[in-house]
Amino acid sequence: DPAPVFQSVTAFAPATVANLGPGFDFLGCAVDALGDTVTATLDPTLPPATVSIASVTRLSKDPLRNCAGVAAIAALRALGVRSHAVSIHLTKGLPLGSGLGSSAASAAAAAKAVDALFGSRLARDDLVLAGLESEKAVSGFHADNIAPAILGGFVLVRSYDPFHLVPLCSPPALRLHFVLVTPDFEAPTSKMRAALPKQVDVHQHVRNSSQAAALVAAVLQGDAGLIGSAMSSDSIVEPTRAPLIPGMAAVKAAALQAGALGCTISGAGPTAVAVIEGEEKGEEVARRMVDAFWSAGKLKATATVAQLDTLGARVI
Repeated sequence: DPAPVFQSVTAFAPATVANLGPGFDFLGCAVDALGDTVTATLDPTLPPATVSIASVTRLSKDPLRNCAGVAAIAALRALGVRSHAVSIHLTKGLPLGSGLGSSAASAAAAAKAVDALFGSRLARDDLVLAGLESEKAVSGFHADNIAPAILGGFVLVRSYDPFHLVPLCSPPALRLHFVLVTPDFEAPTSKMRAALPKQVDVHQHVRNSSQAAALVAAVLQGDAGLIGSAMSSDSIVEPTRAPLIPGMAAVKAAALQAGALGCTISGAGPTAVAVIEGEEKGEEVARRMVDAFWSAGKLKATATVAQLDTLGARVI
């Protein structure tokens, strides 16, 4: 039963881009400029080893139905805390259901804050597994959002049994930027997963596997052009999801015509993510993508140009 080190801790966790095209459910990365913040505070008015949601907007205050609450409870359990309770204040910086890892950011920030309260005792994988408890309750047992939200950078989820994450470190010279364009449209993860094909042709499987391998190699080599090309080459998931997001095909075409190296759907969508090298073309690519969502899909959209977040969840 560890003793607390702090009375209150605030942690931030970044937005994430899952799948990255052909890496469905096993590749993801963290992006800066967007994310969620959680303050975890010792609360002697609560029963020991429990969590309460003291404040949050637009979400349930039931800790068993709130991503931050589930992750906080899992972190307390992993730490072996029996004599103290924690109240959570969650500040959402990410839109709900955007495809930018909103639930993972809440879970990652909560797990990080609770762990820090008690001296940051949890190992990296234990933090991810605490967040994964939350993801499992919301969108399924896959760590391609929660892993980069906690670790930062690019992460490959190799396996769950045994649990094995592979951080992918790119050369410092890689000046990769992400253009994130989110339309005013709901794309529930459950609906987007239901649209996936139940069977895949062996040739499609081989092609997608080679593209995912190329993407991993490109990240490790710092090859921005190959990152974009591989990210744009998913032939299994994106073709079934893009028609469900009005204007997505036109948005991808507009991004590439404006000079983006690649473009795909972020997570389950509806956010479209394009990659560029350096930020010089960011505003123009973003404008063209926003215009395409309106002209082809009649959807208003907002855009953010972000860099790779290499820190992941951190105490602030």
